[in-house]
Amino acid sequence: MEAVDVARVLEGTFPGELGIEVLETGVEGARGRLVAERRHLHPGGFVHGGVWVSLADTVAAWATIPNLRPGSDFSTAEMKTNLFGVAREGDVLEAAAVPLHVGRRTQVWEVRVEVAAKLGALFVCTQVIVERPS
Repeated sequence: MEAVDVARVLEGTFPGELGIEVLETGVEGARGRLVAERRHLHPGGFVHGGVWVSLADTVAAWATIPNLRPGSDFSTAEMKTNLFGVAREGDVLEAAAVPLHVGRRTQVWEVRVEVAAKLGALFVCTQVIVERPS
């Protein structure tokens, strides 16, 4: 799926409302970004931890999709995030997902989120693969 198609899918959903942009998606991974706005900050003026996680989880999801078999869907079963830095209003958070495991029942993705080419967050998630209801 092309990035422009992903933007249409995200429109009106939680990641779309946050302003998450998926730039690239394919079987080898995905890339996305978010420009930090005031609405993304906690009262101390830094990007809220939930925003970092939402960006990473969204990019991992768009890396998962091209690796699904027909008739399958997925849900995030587990996630872990370490934050190493801060971001402020106007900063650009750039996320890149790479596969650690792509199997029949699970996929595991690592997402590195950088701000100004510096690692700000490391996210790892497990996606559980499920059959779509018929």
